[in-house]
Amino acid sequence: RQVLPWIFALVGLGAPGADSSTPFDEQALRWMLFLGMGWSIVGGIFMHTVFARSTARAIGWQTNGFQYEVGFASLGIGPGGIYASFTGTPEAWIAASIAGGIFLLLSGLNHIIDIFREKNYAPGNTAILISDLGVPISLLVAGAI
Repeated sequence: RQVLPWIFALVGLGAPGADSSTPFDEQALRWMLFLGMGWSIVGGIFMHTVFARSTARAIGWQTNGFQYEVGFASLGIGPGGIYASFTGTPEAWIAASIAGGIFLLLSGLNHIIDIFREKNYAPGNTAILISDLGVPISLLVAGAI
């Protein structure tokens, strides 16, 4: 989820809200907000509500009401990233990056704690670390270039 935005920016594929004169760092940031954060978190809406049981199983957890809250939080955060990618305002990029970055970073930390405390090496608890940590790092890098 965080690799495609970088590839799209590297090959010069115009990001949402950008044009051919948009510099690389802004292209990368917009792609990360749109795909890496926005649409991937939107996917979490469905994974943690509609497919709650199978998602919990993949993570190595039992489904519960809090899982729906993750889906509901995703409903606010993901579209915010998509919206921010289309705007030309750094303030929107920063606000969306803070909301999505903290959400994903702390989710990743929660998975790491579960790995160490419970020895939970389920694919949904380990593989998700690539995006839970990679997207916030990518947002920082893209915003700092």
